[in-house]
Amino acid sequence: MKEEWAGIGDAIVGFMGSYGVPPTGMACAPGRLNLIGEHIDYCGLTVLPMAIRRSVWVAFAPGDSSRVRASTSVQGLEPCQFDAGPAIEPGPPGDWGNYVKAAVRTLVEERREPSRGLDLYIASDLPVAAGLSSSSALVVAVALAFMWVNRDSSAPRFSLDLPGRRAALAERLAIGERFVGTAGGAMDQGASLLGVAGHALAMDFRPLRAQAVRFPPDWRVVVAHSGDSAEKSGAAQEAYNRLTKNASAAADSVSAKLRDRGSVPRQNRWSTDGGLASYPRLFKGTSARRLIDLAESILSEEQLRSFRHIGTEHCRVRAMLCALGDEDLTAAGDLMNASHASLRDDLAGSTPALDSLVDRARSAGAAGARLTGAGMGGCAIALCHRTRVDDVLSTLRAFEDEVDAPRVGFAARPSWGARVRDVESADLSPV
Repeated sequence: MKEEWAGIGDAIVGFMGSYGVPPTGMACAPGRLNLIGEHIDYCGLTVLPMAIRRSVWVAFAPGDSSRVRASTSVQGLEPCQFDAGPAIEPGPPGDWGNYVKAAVRTLVEERREPSRGLDLYIASDLPVAAGLSSSSALVVAVALAFMWVNRDSSAPRFSLDLPGRRAALAERLAIGERFVGTAGGAMDQGASLLGVAGHALAMDFRPLRAQAVRFPPDWRVVVAHSGDSAEKSGAAQEAYNRLTKNASAAADSVSAKLRDRGSVPRQNRWSTDGGLASYPRLFKGTSARRLIDLAESILSEEQLRSFRHIGTEHCRVRAMLCALGDEDLTAAGDLMNASHASLRDDLAGSTPALDSLVDRARSAGAAGARLTGAGMGGCAIALCHRTRVDDVLSTLRAFEDEVDAPRVGFAARPSWGARVRDVESADLSPV
């Protein structure tokens, strides 16, 4: 696992340059890519992400008061500072410091004792606003640093050695991250905390839980940037939140129609779930095709497109689990292609640059390709056999150069989840 800490040097050097002393601790939180299951995590439906080795590293040291100070290696982002007290106010929309505040605010609210502040320096090789969850990785890494510094009677001997503890933290941080204004699900935080090397994660919600699914050793996922930024905390936030509102309204309308017909699935009859929370029960009791047929007669066009994507993507995730188990690369690629088409046509989540990137990946030998993350810009991923990586990667890097996109192109395999340790410690095992 030592290669996953390759960024430790940048973070330590940056910390010393910012604060004049060496850090006492280091946290690392990986980004993620989502193989399939886009825009359905906030509906509580199964998704299939994996952690990657591109990460956010946070060097830290406890402060002398409750003050939190954060600096970063990312050019153009000014240092931020705030008090780790009961009333942490957000900065302007799009302010990177809001993610630091979201992590601290979530944990401060749970503590019975005053919180100790800390100094942070953040380094990363995750591109910003690229659909690889750099923002949630930042939240996770800052949260681990804050918890490490505040190990006391209200947080007995910091430990996340059990998956259940990591899952519970991921859920809390997902809710806390809404502080920045985006109504997301818990997939990003869950993937960052629960990642398992060599495995994707079949992730379910309410409560969050994840099952490691073996990723065929000869498969690779190639990642490249479209050149379009995808600012979920900025320009794309309104569009993203609109998708969640459409999804919620569509579920309510379909559930109401089923009740009117007297055909509510047995397990739904006594449920008070509404909106997004009703999706798991809807799809457990009734086929997706039947529900989509019903939706066509009662929903507005915008809500219907949302509901249709959710239903068909849910089915694609189930099929992808079978393709992974069978090591059927062709079937897995076809499912990724269909997912991209649904995101493009039903959710308007793609861009011309993303579509072009996806097409070029397929023409270079990828079994399938799709946008990853919320869409509206950012990265695309391409699934291929390891023997085709060079062809696909060189094609996609050429595209990045052509459109003057951030030079992201790399081949990924599933990696371990987040870690935290004392700088002096040589132990990189899960904490």
